[in-house]
Amino acid sequence: MAKRLEGKVAFITGASAGIGAAMAREFARRGADLVLTARRWDRLEALALELRAQGRRAIVARCDVTADGELEAAVAAGLEALGRIDFVIANAGFGVTGWFHRRDLDDYRRQFETNVFGVLRTAFASLDALEASGGSFAVMGSVMSHVSLPGTSPYAMSKFAVGALAAALRNEWRPRGVSVTLLAPGFIDSEIRQVDNEGRRDSEKGDTIPRWLRMRTDTAARKMVSAVVRRKREAVITFHGKLGAFLARHTPGLLDLLIRVFGVNRRRA
Repeated sequence: MAKRLEGKVAFITGASAGIGAAMAREFARRGADLVLTARRWDRLEALALELRAQGRRAIVARCDVTADGELEAAVAAGLEALGRIDFVIANAGFGVTGWFHRRDLDDYRRQFETNVFGVLRTAFASLDALEASGGSFAVMGSVMSHVSLPGTSPYAMSKFAVGALAAALRNEWRPRGVSVTLLAPGFIDSEIRQVDNEGRRDSEKGDTIPRWLRMRTDTAARKMVSAVVRRKREAVITFHGKLGAFLARHTPGLLDLLIRVFGVNRRRA
């Protein structure tokens, strides 16, 4: 039976859609109250209204994780309204992809500003609140925190980086009473593949990942919230994700062979 979270508060970045919104619904289902942050105010308000209708307290803070000071303001607003923060989910992010020779330094800077420095800003802004509550900090990594494929170097680099950050903070923050969990989903139903390299979403763009390979967002959210609540060090989500992480850790040569066999690095660049 899922642990109930009445009296607890979850703070989620990138909560307006996809995994962030699904995790907000799962925290609410378990009884937690929410601080919802993202750039899309209308979506945040709609989600907050939905959660309030279920009897949960939910406040919204329009917040861009690439902007200095906005996360501190969002945390302060959450503490003022709800009194505490027990779970922080550093979820905001997007993916810059494409062959290296067609990218430039600005592509990598833009990717790291959101996916890496956005997580760092979230960590700096929330540490005191988490130390006060003995709470949990979750970093949204990816299977690409373990596996880097051709044509994904900006995104994979950013996810390797936050994986390293989570590993370091886990032992730094343990004496403070704060747990750190790396969340590493594989292919999940999400809007991330509708977002281009500039961070712009195209709602008409279809998902390039076959439906049979994608996990339902609500299923993934249940697994990820459970991992954070149980203060696990890492949660790799989806079977193919677990397989990829296993091969990367234990048989990297075999993983390289599989990449070559399936022709990933033989596409015309």
